[in-house]
Amino acid sequence: MLTIGSTAPDLVLEDTDGQAVRLSDHRGRQAVLVYFMRSTSCPICNRHVQDLVRSRGEFAAANVQVFVAVPEERAEAAAWKTRRQVPFPVLTGRRGTPHEMVGLSRKIFGSMQQSGDVLVDAQGVVRHAHGATMPTGAYDRKGIMAAIQELRAHA
Repeated sequence: MLTIGSTAPDLVLEDTDGQAVRLSDHRGRQAVLVYFMRSTSCPICNRHVQDLVRSRGEFAAANVQVFVAVPEERAEAAAWKTRRQVPFPVLTGRRGTPHEMVGLSRKIFGSMQQSGDVLVDAQGVVRHAHGATMPTGAYDRKGIMAAIQELRAHA
């Protein structure tokens, strides 16, 4: 898992339209929050995404771009995004899963995809990183909002 205070790796992911999305494209412009879902079929993860959607005004006010990363292939991710009316870009891995790129692996004999969230500031520094094997603990809303408050205080 990424370490708070470290420079974020330049992740290159793919959106549901097949376009490359680079984390570094946002440097100097805005912070980036990536929520890594266990899977699009996970009901708990879907509730977490709905909380992100409800909070999108807060994220916009803090100049934070939200992305949702899923382990599924692009076509399945696109169908889920449309079905759930997710307003954020949904990202998949170009090679492997986005989760592997930040250290969220499969646990419990390889059957449970870890999920979590990462907040990177506009300078490319990790300000919040959280992961969990069980989906109930994977979304750290309080931690995310505290990190965003800290970003705003130093802006």
